[in-house]
Amino acid sequence: MKQRAALAGLLVLILAAVGFDWATFPPPLPGYAQVRAAWKPSEAWLYDRHGVLIDSARVNFAARRLAWVPLDQIAPVVPATVVAAEDARFRSHGGVDWLAILGSIRSRAKGERGRGASTLSMQVAAFLSPTLAMPGARGWRDKLRQMRAARSLEMTWSKDQILEAYLNLAPFRGEAQGIGAAALSLFGKTPAAMARDDALLLTALLPDPQAPAPRIAARACRLGGVGDCARFASEAASMLGPVRTLALNPGLAPHLADRLLTKPGLRITTTLDAALQRTVAAALRRQLLGLGGSRARDGSAVVIDNATGDVLAYVGGIGGASTAPAVDAANAYRQAGSTLKPFLYAQAIERGYLTPASVLDDSPVQLDTASGLYVPQNYDRGFKGRVSVRSALAGSLNVPAVRTLLLVGVEPFRDRLWDTGYRGLVEDGDYYGFSLALGSAEVTLLEQADAYRSLANDGRWSPLRLTADAPHVAARPVTTPAAAWIVADMMADPNARAATFGLDSALRLPFWTAVKTGTSKGMRDNWCVGFSRRYTVAVWVGNVEGDPMRAVSGTSGAAPVWRDVMLALGRDDERGPPMPAGVEHRRIAFADAIEQPRIEYFLSGTGQSLIAAAPATARRARIVNPASGSVYAIDPDIPADRQRLAIETTGDVRAHHVFLDDRDLGPAAQQLLFFAPPGRHRLSLVDLAGHATDQVIVTIR
Repeated sequence: MKQRAALAGLLVLILAAVGFDWATFPPPLPGYAQVRAAWKPSEAWLYDRHGVLIDSARVNFAARRLAWVPLDQIAPVVPATVVAAEDARFRSHGGVDWLAILGSIRSRAKGERGRGASTLSMQVAAFLSPTLAMPGARGWRDKLRQMRAARSLEMTWSKDQILEAYLNLAPFRGEAQGIGAAALSLFGKTPAAMARDDALLLTALLPDPQAPAPRIAARACRLGGVGDCARFASEAASMLGPVRTLALNPGLAPHLADRLLTKPGLRITTTLDAALQRTVAAALRRQLLGLGGSRARDGSAVVIDNATGDVLAYVGGIGGASTAPAVDAANAYRQAGSTLKPFLYAQAIERGYLTPASVLDDSPVQLDTASGLYVPQNYDRGFKGRVSVRSALAGSLNVPAVRTLLLVGVEPFRDRLWDTGYRGLVEDGDYYGFSLALGSAEVTLLEQADAYRSLANDGRWSPLRLTADAPHVAARPVTTPAAAWIVADMMADPNARAATFGLDSALRLPFWTAVKTGTSKGMRDNWCVGFSRRYTVAVWVGNVEGDPMRAVSGTSGAAPVWRDVMLALGRDDERGPPMPAGVEHRRIAFADAIEQPRIEYFLSGTGQSLIAAAPATARRARIVNPASGSVYAIDPDIPADRQRLAIETTGDVRAHHVFLDDRDLGPAAQQLLFFAPPGRHRLSLVDLAGHATDQVIVTIR
């Protein structure tokens, strides 16, 4: 009987031991290397081409975590202070501090509030397995599981690894997790730069991260064992004040960071140069401050290396008076204005339709379109009469550009722009119509810079590079080298643009540059894009919300920023690019002294020495006013003879008569007026043989 009782008792003990072991068995814990590999920061980082941090962005908003900080990159005073306060015998125990546990039991037996006996190893085990520290889990079983987990951890981890993990996994104030996030957000420092008072305040947070500043200051004073605690009160208040993240985040390229930093932990090396980025941002900020928020609130600028296509500076916006500072204006589609004209003239010259010396008529014109009459006007509402192509481009005249588009064709011009990287032109030519010559299409600043860079690179286009690992794509020819060079020479001619911009505008630099400004319809966008032999700089100024600017012109908006950036890039070659094969030069003169004699450049075989307008006998006889499709309304309160319409013709019309429907109004060479009743009427230009050489349809209401 006694043997049976002994065996039963032993069995009960064994079962109890097994049950106890099962009840307190800790969960499996990962190894140190596994924890390091699984660590995912909430941030991502952007670096310049030299490895300098230029910006960062928070991507994961569950907790604020920075990169894992190795123990040797933390100021030694920090782990020493934490160990002294949280686990004084950390280096000597095996995961459980039995002396601390006995002391805690004795204090409770006396009714005193005992100090916690949880070791750093036990806390790390709880960080690694949340089931060990579930909310409200304070029973003996939970403590035993945590203790066993800590002893297991100590068998596979070194003391330094445990201490390092604790400092990286511990929650600090608010959402800051780990020493990296805590040091940055609370002190504006790296962990390596923390001082003794910083370490005391940080350690004082650990028992109660959300404690008020006075309580934290008092605890830090006790931990430090100092007599004068006054300084801790102000330091704790400052620590818990506004977040100091920007102290270590340069914030140089926030728009590019938002664009590229899409995953936690990303470290992207860009093609940007941090020093140049600061210079460009400062130039743009200075100009916007000078303009004032009531004139223009926003701006953006980019700088491109012509040879490589690397984006050296990318300022998507500058803040200040902006009402939409988060909008990336460098990558937003805006109306191009006159900045598309160089590509139009390049295409016309390339095809042999025009030369820089060709004479275009800058006079009122009405064009019949499917949506009604299109009546282009110049920026200043005036007209220059007969001008050369060089003067028309350099002076940004609108009517000559529209006349050039009539030669080139809207669809071919649209295709040329697409090939030059303007990928916002997704509609066919009919959608844009004649206004495409004046930049009615929407483009981005990056597209502008890359398109102008193609002119600097002999008409060859390739995509830009924003990151160091982006591929180098072989450039493909879009414009012939000869046409690209001639257009660049026209844009670089200060004398040609003097009539519009003056001789000493912001567009004139002490070295060779080719530049074009543009202003969109309604004064909503102001552009300045130009290049030297080494760099292309593109600047946009306006209001990102689309409301018009006030009192901002082509040379007072974006051009001063372009000039400042170009000068900051350093003195370039004063002579400009060498003349390519396929170009010849001649000294020319204009009949009727339209413009001053000069040296002009032509495609080989197209040069002329005397430039004259075609005589009237060489032009087709036609009616130029009224334009076909015109609609006129009769005012019943005005006498009919005061409402007659004038007829204007061009070409050799000496042997022609004008007919209104079937009624002969008289010789076309005379100044003819007509009045017609309501209805649809046909005006015809008829020669002596009775053949109609031209006709227009007008409607009277």
